[in-house]
Amino acid sequence: MFKNVIVRVPSKNISEGITSVDEGKPIYEKALVQHENYVSALTKAGVNVTVLEPKDDFPDSCFVEDVALCTSKCAIITRPGALSRQEEANLPDMLEALTQFYDTIEYITEPGTVEAGDIMMVGDHFYIGLSERTNIDGANQMIAILEKHGLSGEVVELSEVLHLKTGLSYLENNHLLVSGEFKTAPQFEAFNKIAIDDDEAYGANCIWVNDYVLVPKGYPKVQQKIEALGYNVIVVDTSEFRKIDGGLSCLSLRF
Repeated sequence: MFKNVIVRVPSKNISEGITSVDEGKPIYEKALVQHENYVSALTKAGVNVTVLEPKDDFPDSCFVEDVALCTSKCAIITRPGALSRQEEANLPDMLEALTQFYDTIEYITEPGTVEAGDIMMVGDHFYIGLSERTNIDGANQMIAILEKHGLSGEVVELSEVLHLKTGLSYLENNHLLVSGEFKTAPQFEAFNKIAIDDDEAYGANCIWVNDYVLVPKGYPKVQQKIEALGYNVIVVDTSEFRKIDGGLSCLSLRF
């Protein structure tokens, strides 16, 4: 069960965020409303939400998932692979927020890079995607820190997606949403895999929060498959965040 969530209000410069898609620039006012609705959905799922102030020097800073990994034993400050985001991991208010909940804070150091959008937690085990943003040095540092605290991790090679959790979502109870390259990845054979069609691939990024599953708006087949598993679904519009490579998981730290 998750008790706490940390989010950050979108920057007024969100339209300058990094993107690999050609879907136009996000509209700040719409992003704000969508973010407020996201926080409301999390609250409905029964967690305490800490809301951090926007940081206008960092257009991508609403994607707090990438700058820290929150485990049952410690928080790990990452070192993002995107140069424009590396200072986000050092913002004092994020560290202050994490120290409210954790006695132990660990750090990924140079030359390692890790963005926690590449990390999927399954109980005490963590799958770490190697991507343009997460390198092998960063992944090995992360695994060493996890093992130091009695947890475990393993590396997953990526070839098609930006982040591991772009194409995977663990919904607890051994259910795993899979899209694209992950449908046949050998690491995930033991899961009950729910295959996501290519035309709804973005919908593979959902989040489980205390028996609720937040699902992005506009992906009815994904929604139906999750409802068929017996979960309570909350649909959240993330269209403005999609324009800068963001999804539901990117917008929060959940622990």
